[in-house]
Amino acid sequence: MSEAEVGEQVPAEIEAQRPATVPVGNPMRTVRIAKVVLNIGVGASGERLEKAVKLLENMSGQTPSVRNAKSTIRGFGIHRGEPIAAMVTLRGRKALELLNRLLDARGRRILERSFDNRGNVSFGIKEHIDIPGMKYDPEIGIFGMDVSVSLERPGYRVARRRRARSSVGKDHVVSREDAINFFRTQLNVEVAQEIG
Repeated sequence: MSEAEVGEQVPAEIEAQRPATVPVGNPMRTVRIAKVVLNIGVGASGERLEKAVKLLENMSGQTPSVRNAKSTIRGFGIHRGEPIAAMVTLRGRKALELLNRLLDARGRRILERSFDNRGNVSFGIKEHIDIPGMKYDPEIGIFGMDVSVSLERPGYRVARRRRARSSVGKDHVVSREDAINFFRTQLNVEVAQEIG
């Protein structure tokens, strides 16, 4: 069977095989998950930070990055350059699978104010044992974490590439409404106005 000409009607049997998540229309306008970042801020270096690193490694299957304090805060006993947090960045299929588990831990509910104007959303997990598939380990303890999700459209590489770098046009940037719509339709998340 030959490829369909531009503007030609798509046969019914091919249309029936199309997954429900693939939108009809311009493929460059589809929204996708660029990355999911998990961050555990321990506030001090030492054994507790090592446990946080171990937890993130167990959750993601990747080696976490240890992050240093940007400034000294005497009240908290934090010194500039001291390791105080661990984070891991997930992309592709791993990111989607883990994000679904994290959303299940939140009851598939996110506040509308968690979305920014550039297609990003952040939320917190109070205890990692709420995440499906995670069990309590007395050697690690219980940690909370921050989750940040970045959304993008095809073509965002023009802003990141080394040669002939350009900016993403304002009409192509993922807006807050696009991000909310993506979470509602693709991830089956309830976006609420307020807690309750």
